[in-house]
Amino acid sequence: MAERTSRKLAADALWQYALRVLAARAQSLGELRRKLAERALHAEDVPAVLARLKAAGCLDDRRFAESYSTARLENQGFGQERVLRDLRQRRVAPRLAAEAVRAAYQGADETALIERFLRRKYRGTPLEEYLAEPRHLAAAYRRLRRAGFSAPNILRVLGRFASDTDWLASAEEPAGPDA
Repeated sequence: MAERTSRKLAADALWQYALRVLAARAQSLGELRRKLAERALHAEDVPAVLARLKAAGCLDDRRFAESYSTARLENQGFGQERVLRDLRQRRVAPRLAAEAVRAAYQGADETALIERFLRRKYRGTPLEEYLAEPRHLAAAYRRLRRAGFSAPNILRVLGRFASDTDWLASAEEPAGPDA
């Protein structure tokens, strides 16, 4: 299959393209910079378009990170680690991403979030019976880790459902420098 090449855009067309991209979905500065660099006819047009967007109030990484963190907490119920990882993938500055996530999760009870996440993901399934089987317990643990929850709180919540507490004790991860 032939590789699709994008038409290169001059400054005015690049501005219009940036507005269309931002209208479709919120973007971080880093994401938009990469997209504009791919489409720009002249590389020096990219900083000018980005500066114009910032001046117009269309591009603000702090506001983006705060709203993204809050939405991921309230709508998907993900843990802090997942939201932080997602923000970094979306090219938000690490310090800015960490501040936004910390602010969004300031009053959140992680064990309550984990319980709510489990009930939503295993809706209609009696958790006590389902998680009594070690393979389902291990799968739930992995799923919760991918969702960004901390291992000690996951183990605390799963311990309420597990009949095999030996497996849970062996699943504990050593505390790393990020813990």
